[in-house]
Amino acid sequence: MLAFIVVASVCYLIGSVPSGYLVGRIAGVDIRKEGSGNIGATNVTRVLGKRYGYPVFMVDVSKGFCAVWISTHICHYFSPLSNDCQVLQIVGAIFCVIGNAFPVWLHFRGGKGVAISAGLLFALTPLATLIGVVVWIVTFKITRYVSVASIMATIVLPISIATIMHFRHTNGTAVLYFSIALAVVVILRHRSNISRLMRGTEQRFEEIED
Repeated sequence: MLAFIVVASVCYLIGSVPSGYLVGRIAGVDIRKEGSGNIGATNVTRVLGKRYGYPVFMVDVSKGFCAVWISTHICHYFSPLSNDCQVLQIVGAIFCVIGNAFPVWLHFRGGKGVAISAGLLFALTPLATLIGVVVWIVTFKITRYVSVASIMATIVLPISIATIMHFRHTNGTAVLYFSIALAVVVILRHRSNISRLMRGTEQRFEEIED
């Protein structure tokens, strides 16, 4: 129980670090009052350019990867003989996403969790994540919509994980369920984008300046 509490607390705090907001402040703007109002890398790129947006994306990916890494080490600290830390890794991943979406520092109004989810999933299941990245790139190249690419990639991930489990005869049920839950969360966090897509007002990446 103590390991669960430590992992949940530490990973929530990691996920809650508002990278986009902090970078915006460094640039002299409150990113919550610009563009879409989201603190994620896409809005930072739209408002401040790639010079600020790309580092935010990389930091958010790193936060997800670090959350799984730290969860593994906490597991080994509390249970030195354990060879299966997957449950605590999933707990850490879940609370990291919660921290990103609902950061205590910004009155629980955070990002959409795409970049941080990529880092989490790459640490948990690198091959399936690489497939998701390919799907993201292809979808983005075709549509030029970051939101559509993100939604498609998260939908493909559970399918990729299930397929890999089938052919490798491995047990990754916890990761599979987590990826399904993550896809639901990401889609729900993109409700406003879906609404704009239906109205034809969603902004394409070509319209984003450096």
